[in-house]
Amino acid sequence: MPTLLHLDSSADLHHSVSRALTARFADTWAGISDDHVVVRRDLHVDPLPHLPTSALHWAPRLRTPEEVVPADAEALQKLLVDELLNADAVVIGAPMYNYSVPSTLKAWIDYVHIGGVTATMGEPVTEPLAGKPVVVVSSRGATYGPGAPGEAVDHEIPSIVQVLGTSMRMDVVPVTTDLTLATRLPALHEFAGRAADDLQKASDAMVELARRFGTR
Repeated sequence: MPTLLHLDSSADLHHSVSRALTARFADTWAGISDDHVVVRRDLHVDPLPHLPTSALHWAPRLRTPEEVVPADAEALQKLLVDELLNADAVVIGAPMYNYSVPSTLKAWIDYVHIGGVTATMGEPVTEPLAGKPVVVVSSRGATYGPGAPGEAVDHEIPSIVQVLGTSMRMDVVPVTTDLTLATRLPALHEFAGRAADDLQKASDAMVELARRFGTR
């Protein structure tokens, strides 16, 4: 059964742009056929604990003798990694918080990025996630795209691409929607039309990408 891992991290449970977009992706995926499965994890409603030890960054064979991992933390890490490995595609709601990722999403990344398991650290080469598509929905209050004044302070998409793409070898597809605060902040009101256009493009992209990755 084609399986989608659907992750949300927005702290806004009622008006979140990223939640609306990931839901559109997941609904499109589920609508392809009765066999298409969605596994959802809400990282805000059910937040993960921070790593109790840095030893969880490493495969057991790469840990030093004094590095001890609590059994419950190791079991949680295995659960999260298995969810990722078993998925045929992933969609992540990643609203920009203070120019970076929400802390709840960062905790998930810390659990699943493991040297010698999901990322290569020396020999042997470990790339079990190579080529797995992951659509990252980044909703941002202002503008941070190429050439925009805020481009240099986008510490979200580059860091996600580095970890999930460069290190874990996943096929990262960023989908961004800017100016989400245009209807809230008076200084941005003049950009409301542009914001609406941006959101519509992102919504259309959700449908196209879900169909593409769900039928290949």
